[in-house]
Amino acid sequence: MTGCKEIDDYIALVRSGEYPVCREQPQLCDLVERVFRDEDVRVNTGQLEKYMDLQKYFPFQLFPWEKFIFALHNCTYRANGQLRFPDLMAMVGRGAGKNGYISFEDFALLTPVNGVPYYHIDIFANSEDQAKTSFEDVYNVLEANEPKMRKHFEWNKEIIRNKRTRSELKFRTANAKTKTGGRPGKVDFDEYHQYENYKMIEVAETGLGKKPRPRKTIITTNGDVRDGPLDHLIEKAEGILSGGMPDNGLLPFICRLDDKKEVDDSRMWHKANPSLRYFPELLAVMEREYENYKLDKLGNSSFMSMRMNRPHGDVEDGVTSWENILATNREIPDLEGYSCIAGIDYAQTTDFIAAGLLFELGDFWYWLSHTWVCAQNPALSRVRFPLTDAAEKGLLTMVDLPQVPAELPAAWLAEQRAKYNVTWLAIDNYRKMLMAKELREAGFDDDKRYLANIRTIRPSDIMLVAPLVTSRFADQKIIWGDNPLMRWYTNNAKQIMDAKGNVTYGKIEPKSRKTDGFMAMVAAATQIGRIQGWNDRSFDNFPDVVVYG
Repeated sequence: MTGCKEIDDYIALVRSGEYPVCREQPQLCDLVERVFRDEDVRVNTGQLEKYMDLQKYFPFQLFPWEKFIFALHNCTYRANGQLRFPDLMAMVGRGAGKNGYISFEDFALLTPVNGVPYYHIDIFANSEDQAKTSFEDVYNVLEANEPKMRKHFEWNKEIIRNKRTRSELKFRTANAKTKTGGRPGKVDFDEYHQYENYKMIEVAETGLGKKPRPRKTIITTNGDVRDGPLDHLIEKAEGILSGGMPDNGLLPFICRLDDKKEVDDSRMWHKANPSLRYFPELLAVMEREYENYKLDKLGNSSFMSMRMNRPHGDVEDGVTSWENILATNREIPDLEGYSCIAGIDYAQTTDFIAAGLLFELGDFWYWLSHTWVCAQNPALSRVRFPLTDAAEKGLLTMVDLPQVPAELPAAWLAEQRAKYNVTWLAIDNYRKMLMAKELREAGFDDDKRYLANIRTIRPSDIMLVAPLVTSRFADQKIIWGDNPLMRWYTNNAKQIMDAKGNVTYGKIEPKSRKTDGFMAMVAAATQIGRIQGWNDRSFDNFPDVVVYG
């Protein structure tokens, strides 16, 4: 017991079994009870009571789960007066009322109850409409209670200011260049799942610490951006809740299905949405959405990613699970002199071109790759991946030309032949024809009078190798190091099964998601049998093997 009714009541609700909860909820209760048992912390119940009294101005009352996180995030202090949980992550299913929560929290912290003057609050989101959502909630509360509120606040469509504390509430958009130099007491991130990198986040957080009791509040559902800030935060939260790492002031409140199969039992939906019991109309809407989801799981993937907080990457049409994709991030040994198969894939030279080398050592595949991107492609704005970050890591090259010249991937392959035994190149016939001259100059040709080291790939070749690709992923025996670009490529691909059970690959979403790097690896995999066993013994035992270059 913590001695705080708002905290203890919610813990009791979780333990009661009245409604299903995901595994992270009892884990969080354990964490909170452990903190109050082992540390010198206290809840300022007088302050909390004053905060809760402010609910009378709002058109809603906080739910038990909201009172729970509010008390821990805003009124729980260490002995030295510092906040015990200055950072809050609340990942709950769409419709749970997370914007209402943050509206109340921000309104409360502007008031003298907070005890910190000039406690400015910035709400950040990737779009102006999203950033304005909670701001406008507070604005509407002030408008609805105007006679009384005019004594305490001044406001317009861009700023809300408490007259006594001079604390201000503003909303911010995704333009990081104009947001430096602030001195906020608190920053909010609305729909954190939309962030693809940390540039905006770092700018937003730079000013924290210049005011007493700095806070950060993250409210979000899950989403379709993989390997971004939210995935990293979830991984950190899981480590905290499992007891494997210290919380460092983060309160991780996670609500989601424990298993994607639970989606077929509507009672399990309460795991993802702790407010669902109070919203019968929302439940009716979700039931209709579920019927659409059953008919077209990929077309209605947001039902899983945002309602259930289990993203589409887990759906059965995907190439493999996200966990298996993450398992590729392991150290690559020194492969110099080893035999490999090269692969190339692209849709158009005005888009992405990917090339790579596939090695086999024992049962493990190692993949080294590079990508070229046409920077002048007008459709590039649709791509939801931090290409600049990948370029800085050396994973891709931005080419500021009308198309990517074939000389670039050909030259890259020629460079690799000087270091590795690149025995064959796998590429489909159409793409080979467009690059034939450049590949020949790089030492790759299908003319039998010469090397004849190009293998033309057909859909039937991919059908034959697809079970092996699936097996290697399932056994976590594909390694390409810390390569977020390859993780993105692979997570964008789906399996397509024909009437005879044969599998090929396609894109989960054709316009904004790319699979070129994954398909280049699959192309190379179709020829992997040609070098099986070569790298498991000394080259001295293979006097007839030609090492090109």
